[in-house]
Amino acid sequence: MAPMFERASGLFHGVQRTMLRFGTWILAAWLTVLAGSAAWAERVTLYAAASLRTALDTLAPELEAATGYDLRIAYGGSSKLARQIEQGAPADIFISANKEWIEYLLTGNRIIAASGVDLLSNRLVLIGQRGAPQISLQEAGSFGTERIAIGLTQAVPAGIYGREALETLGLWEPLKAQLVETDNVRAALALVARGEARFGIVYASDAVAEPAVQVLASFPPDTHSPIVYPALVVSGSKAGAEVLAFLQSKAAWAVFEAQGFLPVEGNGE
Repeated sequence: MAPMFERASGLFHGVQRTMLRFGTWILAAWLTVLAGSAAWAERVTLYAAASLRTALDTLAPELEAATGYDLRIAYGGSSKLARQIEQGAPADIFISANKEWIEYLLTGNRIIAASGVDLLSNRLVLIGQRGAPQISLQEAGSFGTERIAIGLTQAVPAGIYGREALETLGLWEPLKAQLVETDNVRAALALVARGEARFGIVYASDAVAEPAVQVLASFPPDTHSPIVYPALVVSGSKAGAEVLAFLQSKAAWAVFEAQGFLPVEGNGE
């Protein structure tokens, strides 16, 4: 009788241990699902003008540590990003390189905007590969017949500013046939860095980000519209508002300044 009882008891305890292990596995799996759901809920998607790539990539780890959010960044030309947001792309924040594309989204209730701020400014410069000849912004002839990379002059903010500057300086007509227009300013920068265009019109921050190029000249600020990067929280995103608040902090400004950005006039740092 005793051996039979012992066998039954051992069988019971074996089943108990198996159920305990199974229960532990179920609990672990459930916690994993919950953790995954929490991580998904905390994700923040930022759509940003291409010229912000180096600065934001540098800031991302610190931003995530400070806010606790999982940051996802999509870069591109401001015009392209604005149209993606208009079509329903899941952006929590949009940082454009000019005000026109922000106004485009706000017009006709294309988006519901919770809040916005003029975040940064920049300078427009002429670049060339290191060792390139000096250029005069007063003389179209100093460019020779070389190609000049520039963002799309009817859509990309850097291209729009660039066209304004060339028109103001009387350079648009003599040089427009030499322009190579690109989808965003970083694409124009890359053409010069690879030697596929001798010159380029980009932001000062782009020149800082690419060691293969040098600044040949700076366009006077009064030759084009003020360069402003407005940032907009889309659809009332609380997480987006917190991330935007971090991007206005002193810690963030230190990174932006090191990358060649300027404060918006009247905003201080």
